[in-house]
Amino acid sequence: MSIENVRRYLQAFGKEREIREFSVSSATVALAAQALHCEEGKIAKTLSFHNEDGGCLIIVMAGDCKIDNQKFKKYFGFKARMLSGEEVEALTGHAPGGVCPFALKDGCLVYCDESLRRFESFFPACGSSNSAIELNCDELEKLSRCRGWIDVSRLKD
Repeated sequence: MSIENVRRYLQAFGKEREIREFSVSSATVALAAQALHCEEGKIAKTLSFHNEDGGCLIIVMAGDCKIDNQKFKKYFGFKARMLSGEEVEALTGHAPGGVCPFALKDGCLVYCDESLRRFESFFPACGSSNSAIELNCDELEKLSRCRGWIDVSRLKD
């Protein structure tokens, strides 16, 4: 089970006990914000995209943002193409609704989006559709082993 993989992964950092599990779904930004009693921006959503080498790109960004296709193409050099629902679990190791930047399959490259920097803390999922952990930017960077902070988002209309 994906949350158990995340729990084992976070154990190496002493963070496994900080995972919150809910009796309700947190599979979408809106549901996660309700479960956590916070604004949608503080939900650190994890988006998965095709990479040109056959792997995937993982981008963690604020829940009130979306991908800016022009910024994405300028940074990566190719058009943003999200993984299909069927591809998500096969390539990331997590099912849709629980995708997170932890305990990923080999071939996933993680990037953190600057949109998260406006918050002291935020909540990424932990491998299931009813889990999250509260982190700050430094913790996210360390725990996700991200390749860097990038600016490829914009606020939703």
